[in-house]
Amino acid sequence: MPRTASAPEAGRGSPPPAGGSGAPGGPHNPRWAVAHRVTEALRDRYVGQLQAIGVHGAVAHGDDTDVSDVELVVVTRRTGEGPAPVTRRIDGVIVDLAVIGADEYLRHARTLTTSWPLIADQYLTTRGLHDPDAWLPRLRDAHLTRLAHADGQLFAALAREAWCRATISHGRARRMAEWYETDAAMVVLAEARIAVAVVEGLLTRTYFRNPADAVRRAAVASAHIHELGERLSAQSAELARRGRPVDGEIADLLG
Repeated sequence: MPRTASAPEAGRGSPPPAGGSGAPGGPHNPRWAVAHRVTEALRDRYVGQLQAIGVHGAVAHGDDTDVSDVELVVVTRRTGEGPAPVTRRIDGVIVDLAVIGADEYLRHARTLTTSWPLIADQYLTTRGLHDPDAWLPRLRDAHLTRLAHADGQLFAALAREAWCRATISHGRARRMAEWYETDAAMVVLAEARIAVAVVEGLLTRTYFRNPADAVRRAAVASAHIHELGERLSAQSAELARRGRPVDGEIADLLG
């Protein structure tokens, strides 16, 4: 089942506490070994600028494989400090180094957008590699607190926005298929599947680990164009039932 985030807890399948230093796989896990080496190098060079360093994604969940990358987030005390964001392969392991200021990251955690189903996991499941002030649990709590104050109407409004984008992607995929642009249609169809899954996540307050997880758990990973159209129609009906119809008047665009 998808993970459903609700206050005050993260719902079914709650992730491990943020800031934990445990390393699944131990010293023999090459991804954790690289993560710790990068962390030590960052501490040596930027220690006074660092608020926290954490890892999220498959490594944080403890189910990483030989093809998993290491998704590191470097939280600096002030925006503009620390290293530049970068991605490199180190000892055969892809390392994605994201850098963000502490205040900015907290603002992101307290803001709900149409991307919420695909980004919530990074707030809720980050394992600390360097967190002397226990800042990462604050990030998780900030996000959960925001969820506690978010009612169903807010999520329905976000779902309506996401539905419009999903409908555009679906229409493009259908048009390309009609033009026998098969390869291009497959690319846009994949985007439409993700978009439909995002709508589903917003309607059910469910967050996913990544786009692949989203389409699988929303049961649209192998959905054809017509099946996606049926899902969009069902979502439209649900939004209307919740008082957020997708159809409106010009005045609705003006606020």
